[in-house]
Amino acid sequence: MLASSPAPLRRFISAFLALFLSATYPVGIRAADTPAKPTQPPFKYLWGTAHHILPETHSDESGYFSIVEGRNGHIYVGTAKYNTNAFLVDFDPATAQQKIVIDTHKLCGLSATGFAAQAKIHTRNFVGPSGTVYVGSKQGYARAGDTGVYPGGYVMTYDPRTGKAENLGMPFATEGVIDVVADEPRGLLYVVTCENQHWMRYDTKARRYRELGPLLTSYATTLVDPAGRAHAITADFQMAQYDPATDKVTVREIQLDGVRWQRANTSAIPTWHLAADGRTAYLILMNAPHLLAVDLVPERVGDREIIRARNLGPMLAGKGFDSRASLSIAPDGRVYTIIRVNNETGFGSGYLHHIARFDPKTSRMEDLGVMAVKNPDFFDFGPRADGKRPPWSHGYHTLPDKTLTPLHGHQGLIVARDGTLYALILYPFTLLQIRGVN
Repeated sequence: MLASSPAPLRRFISAFLALFLSATYPVGIRAADTPAKPTQPPFKYLWGTAHHILPETHSDESGYFSIVEGRNGHIYVGTAKYNTNAFLVDFDPATAQQKIVIDTHKLCGLSATGFAAQAKIHTRNFVGPSGTVYVGSKQGYARAGDTGVYPGGYVMTYDPRTGKAENLGMPFATEGVIDVVADEPRGLLYVVTCENQHWMRYDTKARRYRELGPLLTSYATTLVDPAGRAHAITADFQMAQYDPATDKVTVREIQLDGVRWQRANTSAIPTWHLAADGRTAYLILMNAPHLLAVDLVPERVGDREIIRARNLGPMLAGKGFDSRASLSIAPDGRVYTIIRVNNETGFGSGYLHHIARFDPKTSRMEDLGVMAVKNPDFFDFGPRADGKRPPWSHGYHTLPDKTLTPLHGHQGLIVARDGTLYALILYPFTLLQIRGVN
């Protein structure tokens, strides 16, 4: 067409094509030189076996970071059945069998529905030296027109040795329970409530709760050191320490690399665990990739005491960082976490959920790979009779090589004593079991 056109038109078309091509392909780059999308994953996979958490124990295929390993090697997962009830599920890794060990409403003698129900076990869960599992219940969400009043959450225990559960009462009226930790040798429990994060102490002999003092950060967790001192991060990112020997709470400033540590925004939610040395707490924020090491032993500076923290660096590079209560310390001292980042690799889209690791002995950060499901038929993702996918099944996606991998939400990670990793994934509510991590 160009050859048969009048000369002025040919010159116009040639100039237009030259301008278009120069904009599309910069000087020195031809169409054939544009980066091709990778045909193989440019990252490692970390393969796990997926187990659908008992469907009758949750609604909306939802749960939270409520996961812990018992001393019997079983995994205990809390569930959320909105407007109805909450359960603690026992998963036996040897048989992959699951069973309900706490029915919150049955145990606490309750029947309320809607917003007044005990809709979640949202605690990170705790196991004492006795093997007893400690959990707490909390509220769900009020639907339109629901005028129910939430009475408050309960602290509960389950003893795998006897198969019996116990209700330890309500720490704070109208507040749910977001954390419970037991100091069994001293007969004490430390409870954090929500939504206002009251820090509570429970005497197991007197069977009585009382408030300790400062309000804590959202989703706060208490760490108890070998001397029995309890530590928690306050709402303004200071360190609160309760010493049962003196029955006194002390609040100290935290200095991160010599600068007063401050909350950047409401998404700066910390998850931390105590290392084997009994004084170092490893901490990561939900919205920042950096691993912090916090020394719980105060240091005197002039006429005051402070808490020192160090930034050990990012655990993973990437954008859109998200880590949901998934920090865990393995028996060998290495620190693990799940990190979700934007998938900018060109291999698929959406998000990728990596597991990263820090070795304190070598100060080395490692990207162990992207979580992947080796048994994609664990759940029927296919369309139903109406042509639609099952409800609340949008939490996984398939990469170009047909690998099924988490898409949206992870909630919690633990490293078991045998080195197996267990992660909770949403939509459907899944326990992902990853063995053989080196």
